[in-house]
Amino acid sequence: MSNSTDAGAPWDIQAARDLYNIRRWGAKYFDINEAGHVVAHPLQDVGVAVDLTDVIEEAKGRGLKHPLLIRFQDILRHRVEAINLAFRNSITEFGYQGKYRGVFPIKVNQLREVVEEILDAGKQFEFGLEVGSKPELYAGLALQNQMGSLIICNGYKDVEFIKMALLGIKLGKKVIMVVEKLEELRQIIAVSKQLGVEPLVGMRARLLAKGAGRWADSGGENAKFGLSTAEILEATHLLKTENLSHCLRLLHFHIGSQVPDILTVKKAVQEAARFYAKLHKMGFNIEHLDVGGGLGVDYDGSRSAFDSSTNYSLQEYTNDIVYYIADVCNAEKVPHPDIVSEGGRAIVAHHSVLVVEVFGAIEKVRPGNFLQYGDNEHPLVKELLDIKKNLGKLNKLEAHHDSLERREDAQHMFTLGVMDLPDKAKIENLYWEISQDVVESFKGQAYIPKEIRKLEDSLGDQYLCNFSVFQSLLDHWALGHLFPIMPISRLNERPTREATLADITCDSDGQVNKFIDLREVRDTLPVHKLNTNGNGQLEPYYIGFFLMGAYQDIMGDLHNLFGRVNEVHVFLEPDEPAGYYIEEIIEGNTIMQALAAVQYDENELKRQMKAQMDEAIKSDRMKPSEAMRLLDDYERGLKSYTYLNF
Repeated sequence: MSNSTDAGAPWDIQAARDLYNIRRWGAKYFDINEAGHVVAHPLQDVGVAVDLTDVIEEAKGRGLKHPLLIRFQDILRHRVEAINLAFRNSITEFGYQGKYRGVFPIKVNQLREVVEEILDAGKQFEFGLEVGSKPELYAGLALQNQMGSLIICNGYKDVEFIKMALLGIKLGKKVIMVVEKLEELRQIIAVSKQLGVEPLVGMRARLLAKGAGRWADSGGENAKFGLSTAEILEATHLLKTENLSHCLRLLHFHIGSQVPDILTVKKAVQEAARFYAKLHKMGFNIEHLDVGGGLGVDYDGSRSAFDSSTNYSLQEYTNDIVYYIADVCNAEKVPHPDIVSEGGRAIVAHHSVLVVEVFGAIEKVRPGNFLQYGDNEHPLVKELLDIKKNLGKLNKLEAHHDSLERREDAQHMFTLGVMDLPDKAKIENLYWEISQDVVESFKGQAYIPKEIRKLEDSLGDQYLCNFSVFQSLLDHWALGHLFPIMPISRLNERPTREATLADITCDSDGQVNKFIDLREVRDTLPVHKLNTNGNGQLEPYYIGFFLMGAYQDIMGDLHNLFGRVNEVHVFLEPDEPAGYYIEEIIEGNTIMQALAAVQYDENELKRQMKAQMDEAIKSDRMKPSEAMRLLDDYERGLKSYTYLNF
């Protein structure tokens, strides 16, 4: 139970900022304006503020339906620059002798426009790419045309993978194949001899220092990838035997995609730096130490070691990496290597916002007077009416217990067949009305019993949202990962409802019932009561899911055949009246595209439908003109958006 929405407390924009914690997780990229709308600041403290409500209206004017993904491409550029400048600051501060050579892991967001924007922003820093599969390698070789930047090849490799990486080397690119197992090194050597191209080799060390958080299993001695200490020694012996010692250019480790605790980073960097130093003393002039991913994103704004947060800043992260590598190298009297990092999540998370439309609500306490109470009511109904009438005089906790008991008695009687539906409906309705009054009576109190807090959560509405959790929010469903979620507008109004969010899939898991909070995880989200217009139709109400740019796009699942969503790419432009423009629109999957993904053929579907309509005409179930109209509707529908159209 949160006192932040208490009716007695003053409400203003600052109260909205505090309630949704936007000033902390927003990292200066997101805020609320005086109109109560969420705005984006793609360049943080400089440049124009982009009103998300305006972007939504412009997209609607161009015919795009919800759900809608908004990408702020300038945030990508700003993140690339911020990370590179942070490392440069650390290198200067600690007198580091090497350079920083960042790479973006394509797997974090493979969308071409995203990768191209990152590469363009990173040209001044010789920013490269990391690939982990053959498709990613093929894309990376084509997109990465800056010869001085790196292409790091992680993951398991076959002959075709190795040949293509060596082709990149022949083109003059710095393509480094990171060895994940000993057999892979033997294969790299054999293929390189066959093609007459010297390989650029890296090794992934399986550190004892283990990561933390949801992706901790990426590191440690039981990690899926990497070489043990003994295997590293065997690999170096093999390189020496083949006179390829000079080809070992990089040492790599990885402790997870989202490392919440900086102490984990410090320990891993020190261990890896010691590996580097010892290998250098063995005669291997390794140029690069790749610290992998792990640079986290503070999704909840708590700046803590919680799984969905980080207890460090970007500058602290780069300071610790640079300092500890330098410290170990100085102690071992070996050169400082160039530092490579693969912090893709920190580059792309902030740039993407998913906007979904609420199209209805399921409320425990329904407004209206559909249920009428008279003098001749069921005894349990009478008892609950008495509790409700005298609640002001009663002990609230005791009244809750009594009403709960009456509801359970009613359920037992209904199961035995001795209670009818109208009485059951009245008892359930009265129970929730009493529960709501009990919860209200505790608001503002210093101590609130745990069962009253649970009761408030159970009173929460379900807001029905036009999207698929499985397509757009897979990490939340699969891992319980938290994302910042809040209304897009009406933030100058006090939110008076608490709700969970239900999607449109036919699956009970298709819901969001865990939300960020500064101190603990919330079970409901503060929202506004849905308004209706003069015709009784719901006015548009939009919920935003923020920091969605890492992994969610590509990992989406076609559950119920809900496909990729519509998206718009927003760029800042001083010459535009609003200071920005929508540069590109990418339409989401049509029904036919979703069906084609699971082996349905468009022509065959149409043929089968036409055959059934021909049969209906012959059987006089349908007129020919009616059949043709329905067939046209069917064919037109195949080209429509997979989501609902309100």
